[in-house]
Amino acid sequence: MINLKNTNILLTGATGIIGNSILEKCYDYGANILATGTNNEKLEKLKLNYPNINIKVFDISKHDQIENFLEEVNILFKNKIDILINNAGITLDNLSIRMKESEWKSVIDINLTSTYLTSKFAIKKMLKNKSGKIINITSVVGHTGNIGQANYAASKSGIIGMSKSLALEYGKKNIKINCISPGFIESNMTDKISETHKELLKSKISLDRFGQPVDVANTVLFLSSDLSNYITGETIHVNGGMYFS
Repeated sequence: MINLKNTNILLTGATGIIGNSILEKCYDYGANILATGTNNEKLEKLKLNYPNINIKVFDISKHDQIENFLEEVNILFKNKIDILINNAGITLDNLSIRMKESEWKSVIDINLTSTYLTSKFAIKKMLKNKSGKIINITSVVGHTGNIGQANYAASKSGIIGMSKSLALEYGKKNIKINCISPGFIESNMTDKISETHKELLKSKISLDRFGQPVDVANTVLFLSSDLSNYITGETIHVNGGMYFS
């Protein structure tokens, strides 16, 4: 039986559709959650729906503030950050020869560097407790590539390699680091895709449909629970059979 009671979770990117679903799932199983994002209004709405959570506006692109932010989180959780879920990320799509350096840099900085820094400073806290888990949300695009997403694919692929390295470095300290790699999940991003292109994409998916945010949330729940205590350095694919590793 899964029980996250007294488990302290820091969730970034909480205000998006997948973030909302992760929050709801972990909340339902009793976790203590600090939900972060850049939109205060959306965070306040989350607080109305889930009154026992903590919320904090924080922009993970501000790299020089991440260490202090993790210190504040650690204090809030009384020196016990159990789980970090790195869900925040952005896309700035463009064909590679048209892609501005700023578009490349912004995606790499937020998706990869920010994930590295939040992980780094969370691990420093977890080492004192001799336990912890980090769950990084990546993407199928990090494995397959995608037209117009060289920056996004590079950032997500980088997270996977980074996570394996961290898992090797800190496994003996009982800190587990894993990735979840979603395929096409119904969200604001997929809503922008034309119906014709949606059908083309679905034809490449074994289960012939897009996933639901809860499919990602269920996998987060598993990795957050004791059921996954002998898993580290892995990437779990949630893509309906679009890609087999």
